[in-house]
Amino acid sequence: MSKQKLGRGLEAILSPLTSNKTATPAEHIVKIAIDKIKPNRHQPRLNFNEDKLQELAESIKQNGLLEPILVIQSIAPGEYELIAGERRLRASKLAGLKDIKAIVKTSASDKEKLDIALIENIQREDLNPIEEATAYKKYAEDYKYTQEQIAQIVNKNRSVVANTMRLLNLPNNIQNMIISGAISSGHGRMLAGITDESKLQELVKQIIEQGLTVRDIENIVSISKNNNKNSKAEKIKDIEIANLIEELQRLFGTKVEITGNGKKGKIIFNYNNLSDLERVSNILKK
Repeated sequence: MSKQKLGRGLEAILSPLTSNKTATPAEHIVKIAIDKIKPNRHQPRLNFNEDKLQELAESIKQNGLLEPILVIQSIAPGEYELIAGERRLRASKLAGLKDIKAIVKTSASDKEKLDIALIENIQREDLNPIEEATAYKKYAEDYKYTQEQIAQIVNKNRSVVANTMRLLNLPNNIQNMIISGAISSGHGRMLAGITDESKLQELVKQIIEQGLTVRDIENIVSISKNNNKNSKAEKIKDIEIANLIEELQRLFGTKVEITGNGKKGKIIFNYNNLSDLERVSNILKK
């Protein structure tokens, strides 16, 4: 299949969503009746924090909706399908709004709908790790994308995409623990390498009852896999760096690279435009 150029970011996919530019005639802003908007079938986010939704609803009541949602015209006359902004749409319903400001795209492929919804959620840190992994899997299965191509779409390292997708190898009960926050995605990435079901469940029990850290699990898994000290040390270092890269990328909302060894090296922050650079700079200043 023909692959479009990757790594554009949300602003390049839809500039009105991330800037103050006026929407083009093909992407005009209108007010739409909320009951005429259908959910995005490709929405990667499944869990919404009710308390935060209520907070946003109160803000909308007081200040109005500052950023329009994104929709596409449906086949049915007068109806629309949501592409991005489900949290804003839900909060507007809670606030009692009957209509909502929206950017209307005249056309969008299923892949574009997934691109926009996924990137918007990632930039706002709205997805839990399992939702993110499921979205990556959809790219791989439905659009035959490699992990490297997926990484370019979401502006992350390939190793982070690979480690996130590994979470889907875990049993459902452990995935649910990651979703609820009972254990971290770092724990999950380490557990995903264990094929012995009984040992896996026992380690999860220890994490919950004894408060084992990710480093504790790294040591347990590394020792059981290989008793060679050098191999164990290298394995731990690689996992620690992968975990650190993911934490930094979630914090700064952009691709981060770490090069070097255990003694010295470089941390490189990537940015796509001036607003990206300003945002990273402001976070570093804090």
